[in-house]
Amino acid sequence: MEKKVASQRGHAGKMPALDGPKRVVEAKRNSQNQPPTGSLSTQVVSAPNSGQQSVPLQTRVLSANSVPIKRPVLTNQVKQAVQVPSQLKQICQKDGQQTCEPLKNQTSIQPGEVSSDGKTTSASTDCHSTSEKKKKKQWCLDDFEIGRPLGKGKFGNVYLARERQSRFILALKVLFKSQLEKAGVEHQLRREVEIQSHLRHPNILRLFGYFHDASRVYLILEYAPRGELYKELQRCGKFDDGRSATYISELADALVYCHSKKVIHRDIKPENLLLGANGELKIADFGWSVHAPASRRATLCGTLDYLPPEMIEGKMHDEKVDLWSLGVLCYEFLVGHPPFEAADRQETFRRISKVDLKFPSFIMEGAKDLITMLLKHNPNQRLPLKDVLEHFWVVKHSIKSASQKKEPVTPSDPNL
Repeated sequence: MEKKVASQRGHAGKMPALDGPKRVVEAKRNSQNQPPTGSLSTQVVSAPNSGQQSVPLQTRVLSANSVPIKRPVLTNQVKQAVQVPSQLKQICQKDGQQTCEPLKNQTSIQPGEVSSDGKTTSASTDCHSTSEKKKKKQWCLDDFEIGRPLGKGKFGNVYLARERQSRFILALKVLFKSQLEKAGVEHQLRREVEIQSHLRHPNILRLFGYFHDASRVYLILEYAPRGELYKELQRCGKFDDGRSATYISELADALVYCHSKKVIHRDIKPENLLLGANGELKIADFGWSVHAPASRRATLCGTLDYLPPEMIEGKMHDEKVDLWSLGVLCYEFLVGHPPFEAADRQETFRRISKVDLKFPSFIMEGAKDLITMLLKHNPNQRLPLKDVLEHFWVVKHSIKSASQKKEPVTPSDPNL
């Protein structure tokens, strides 16, 4: 869905967490696919009036192509909906910490659940098999009450859902196998699941597990009540210094964690960021991310407006591509559009390669300094993430969010 030619918004083959205007993604993809028609029998999953999550349900049917219902103003009830049930106190972790491991070679999609030891295992669609008695539960659609659609993407839809046993509110991302196979992105899905399921950070959306049936793949995700950051940016036009600095601080902290696990995101942009119940930022899409212990990569990927010079010039790149994206994002937060936006693709490439950076008069000197230090043509000259967190503009204007005061919201069911 293009907003205008100048910003080159659109989306060609990404698997967005939620629907919304997207930018052009630089990759060789089949972009002619349309999601197949079909429907999921759904139920209304609403926020409770108290801490309990047991409420009457009204049954209705929602088409897979249904238009997402307009998101209401956040209330305390919605905040309560994402709280962990008090009787559940453990999460699927290995000694309280997880590490990312590279994907093993596979020839077809073999999704499963994330077990209590942090490993992914193959899932069965038979809910009544004897494996239900084992510690590693094998999920199926009957384990969830499906609510309203939260968004629609190229490969399927995202629904509000609730796990029947724990009553835990979550988001269920439904992907159509036929569309994944047509676009040839099965390997990308495997990589996204493998990476995201092992990450534990308050500013990274949790992937609790996954399963599949004959025609669909289901991702069990943390629910972010305030939705897409990009839609919020569109609504506001631009953010003030306090809000921008807070988001940059949260994102930089999350990227420090990712890079410590040898994970490069490679596609940081507003469309891939969500907002939690307390307004905290959460990285939600790891479709272009990579676990790269060797550090150096050569794949051209990501979104046009956010591509760093080394990528468009066909050079090797490393985790410092995320520093460039952080600078572009900071500029877009404050100005309302990316810094190298142009009328056509080639002009955008030229401006990126020359680092043709121009600031409006209303941008503060501190913000200019941070953005300029991140948008360096030479990756080795870009400001390190630890220095971003200590930059005087960030320290002065950022507000310590609730996400930095407590652990991320997670279900305690060892199987979820």
